[in-house]
Formats: sequence, C-alpha cells, structure tokens
Amino acid sequence: MNQLTSRGLIIGAVALLSAVTAPATVHADTRAPAPGGDRLVITVRHAGHADGTFLLRCHPARGSHPAPARACAALDRRTVWGRDPFAPVPPRSMCAMQYGGPATARITGTWAGRPVDARYNRSDGCQIARWNALVPLLPDLRTQNPPRRASADNEQGHR
Repeated sequence: MNQLTSRGLIIGAVALLSAVTAPATVHADTRAPAPGGDRLVITVRHAGHADGTFLLRCHPARGSHPAPARACAALDRRTVWGRDPFAPVPPRSMCAMQYGGPATARITGTWAGRPVDARYNRSDGCQIARWNALVPLLPDLRTQNPPRRASADNEQGHR
C-alpha cells in the first residue's frame, strides 16, 4: 500500500470510530412549550354571561380563564403535527346557512411556540363548528337558548 492510501484508510477509520462512539442526540418533544410557555389572551363579546377578556397559560395551566386546565387540555388534544388548531374555515367550504348568534371571539398570543391571532364568530354552520371545536377554551354557547332572528311578521306584531 502506498502512503496516500494508508493515510486515507486511517482518516476514514478515525471518522467512523468517532461517529460510532459519539453520544446519541436527544430529540426534543415537538410540542414542548417555547421559553415562557404557552400564553393566550381570549376576548369574547356578545356572548351574554361569557363576555370578557381572559388570560390562559398552559404547561402548567393557570390564568384568569374560567377553566384553565380544561381549556389547555382541549388545545393539547387539537394540537397535532401539521394542523393549526386555530386555522380559519378553508375558502369555498360548503357551510350550512345557520345563524349561531352574535358572539365573537379573538385569541392572540403564543401556542406551541407559534404566534396566534385568530378571530371567531358564529355566522354559519362552519363557523359554529370551528367555535365549538375549541370549547371550553371558548364558551359553550350550545347550552343557551338558540338565537332567533326577528321575522317580518314578528316585527309587525303578527302571530
């Protein structure tokens, strides 16, 4: 063997030995909270008794939200790789023409290391389903009397 070949074999052996004896890399949990943790501000309007602005921190669950542990658990269940738990209704969705009431909500902050700025309403079946998917983070309005829009007959006093 010539000197160049033996030198190449030695370098290759050292590189292979280094790779085999190197400590294993520990992979972090992809759902681990960002430094400072998960923090959301939830503002609910036109929802009657549920109106207000609430702070929610998760991991551990705490804040001014009425049910922080349940809200954090609901978000944890909806947080999966490749799916945004706060995603809007996709464009061109076929939605039932159903009115769920005047309630609106806005959620801002950080969840799973990502910024959040999401708005919610109950203007059609898709929006109602999107809202209901985040109960108890958002108030459960299904337990209230269903909203009714005034009809022309009712406005004129006819029965």
